[in-house]
Amino acid sequence: MNNKVSSLLDKDWIIIINYTKIITKKMHKNKHGIYIYSEDAYQGIKKACNLASKTLDMIGQFIEPGITTEELDKKCHDFIVAHNSVPATLGYRGYPKSCCISLNHVVCHGIPGRKKLKNGDILNIDVTCILEGWYGDTSRMFTVGDISLKSKRLIEITYDALQLAIKNVTPGNTFGDIGAVIQEYVEKNKMSVVRDFCGHGIGSEFHQAPNVLHYGSHGSGPRLETGMCFTIEPMVNIGRPETKILSDNWTAVTRDKSLSAQFEHTLFVRKEGCEVLTNSFNDTYFPRGAKLHRNSA
Repeated sequence: MNNKVSSLLDKDWIIIINYTKIITKKMHKNKHGIYIYSEDAYQGIKKACNLASKTLDMIGQFIEPGITTEELDKKCHDFIVAHNSVPATLGYRGYPKSCCISLNHVVCHGIPGRKKLKNGDILNIDVTCILEGWYGDTSRMFTVGDISLKSKRLIEITYDALQLAIKNVTPGNTFGDIGAVIQEYVEKNKMSVVRDFCGHGIGSEFHQAPNVLHYGSHGSGPRLETGMCFTIEPMVNIGRPETKILSDNWTAVTRDKSLSAQFEHTLFVRKEGCEVLTNSFNDTYFPRGAKLHRNSA
């Protein structure tokens, strides 16, 4: 980390700290320790989510053979900072970059580096923005050139699983309902759901209660309430669900080296259903290069 970035981060973290007293007045915890956010809080979270979405909208134009994941990370970093925000991953528990870029058999938390993209690659880019003390988190898949049929099918099944889960986000349903729908759909299509990582509450902090599992049983877990805010981010493997962490202590890969895909949205629970806070502004959330000639779920 260079001095210029250090100074910027120090300044922005001071701004975030100054917002803390305001933030605490806009939320409370329910009996399960899950934050219930006010409409004022929702507006702040939505702004952060909008910026995260716009960051991924922006980066898509640079996905091509020959570019390195480190170069993509720098473009995301510069875009976030230019919009008076802070990339939440930079320095988080020692993480060294401003986004996570997970390529092919990398499940999540891939650290950007000198690896060059090549034709046929698939990758997930995951960004979280801190804006005025609020957090917005999203990820989506990208394709490089022409990808294989199995890669297209993996991406579509993962996307469909997220969309089906979103349809079940409504007050009165449980978090178990969300996980069960994802697991049932993925396994019906002969793929597997990663168990080692999950979605999470978000808003005034990067990670909050609850853990949002992508597998489970209908009717289990806390019930959804209006004002909850959390991510759903299923990771789906073509092969088995087991993962392992590489020596950098961050990068998670499939144990059997099978391909993996992930999509993530931040959601806000409404009186009826929910609002997706991280939709694309240019209709690129689902990668055009992964489209199959059939209707998705």
